[in-house]
Amino acid sequence: MAAALPGLWFDGRTSGARPVEVRLQRAAEGPSLALQAEDGESLVLRHRQVRWPERWSAKRAPRKVVVDLGARGSLEISDPAAWEQALGAAGYQATVATRMQTRWTTFAVVLLAVVAVVLAFYRWGTPWVATQLTRQVPLSWETDLTQRALRDIDGEWLKPSKLPAQRQAALRARFDALAANLPAELRRYPGYQPKLELHFRHGMGANAFALPGGTVVMTDGIVELADKHQLGDEALVGVLAHEIGHVLHRHATRLVVEQGVLNVGLGLALGDVSWLASIGGSMLTGLSYRRSHESEADCFAVALMARTGGRTAPMADLLMKMDHGAKAGESAGWTELLSSHPATPQRAEALKRGESACR
Repeated sequence: MAAALPGLWFDGRTSGARPVEVRLQRAAEGPSLALQAEDGESLVLRHRQVRWPERWSAKRAPRKVVVDLGARGSLEISDPAAWEQALGAAGYQATVATRMQTRWTTFAVVLLAVVAVVLAFYRWGTPWVATQLTRQVPLSWETDLTQRALRDIDGEWLKPSKLPAQRQAALRARFDALAANLPAELRRYPGYQPKLELHFRHGMGANAFALPGGTVVMTDGIVELADKHQLGDEALVGVLAHEIGHVLHRHATRLVVEQGVLNVGLGLALGDVSWLASIGGSMLTGLSYRRSHESEADCFAVALMARTGGRTAPMADLLMKMDHGAKAGESAGWTELLSSHPATPQRAEALKRGESACR
């Protein structure tokens, strides 16, 4: 029979406390609580009928224990150590949350586990989920989105190209040759067959970009920059191969999906955090995914150029010319975290070697 503890029972029916003997008894669902008053009245409550007080660490024991008995009032125990001993003898199993509150080692282990899960979700989970969801996005949605986006871009930032028609035709022929030599192993989505089209525009400086559904835009500025430094058309073809990689990896669509999956994941992991912390975390991780997309497109360009007998070294030289502040061999350091692209010097070095820092 369990040892009795002295206690005071505030039953809510009388104005004073009633001295009682308290016993905690082992039960399948958890310890039950039995009271025996001096006047002979007894009370037995099952585990779920008692609002058990929070546990405490040995160094922060309270002066007394107060147990909420619900409609039956409350119980006061003046010996917390004896109460703890009786709980243990009755088979009380502390929850993980309780152990976290009373043992810093448990808290540290759980915290590390949570961090590991969040990092794994960020590193592998989100990209994998986004890839699977992107498979379900129809090509028609991408082409409709691109048509609207291109109209808006043309209305705000871009104008018709001023390149000679012969120059455009020569580059478009090189682009079409790349599109005709796409091996199956370079297609991340085997059933995805967008119509690849190259458009030329004037404005936005030296630039090239891919839109969902197969559209690639190259500006006059990047063609003029390559011509100015006598880099040859191979530098521009390397850039086009990079942009085709963006199209076939569906990076624009994946970025939208990844951001959505990431926001849901951060909300579940971080819970009720400030808006600034949530948006800040989302932005930093979103930039990381964009850097990953750029590396994937570089890998694609290296493989496609090798298949067609081209080199990516001229493309590397063009990237360095586009990034005026970049110096060969220079490390970006922590500032790369705030960039949507990997550090240009490192990209250029990898492209010159015919490889890329794939992740």
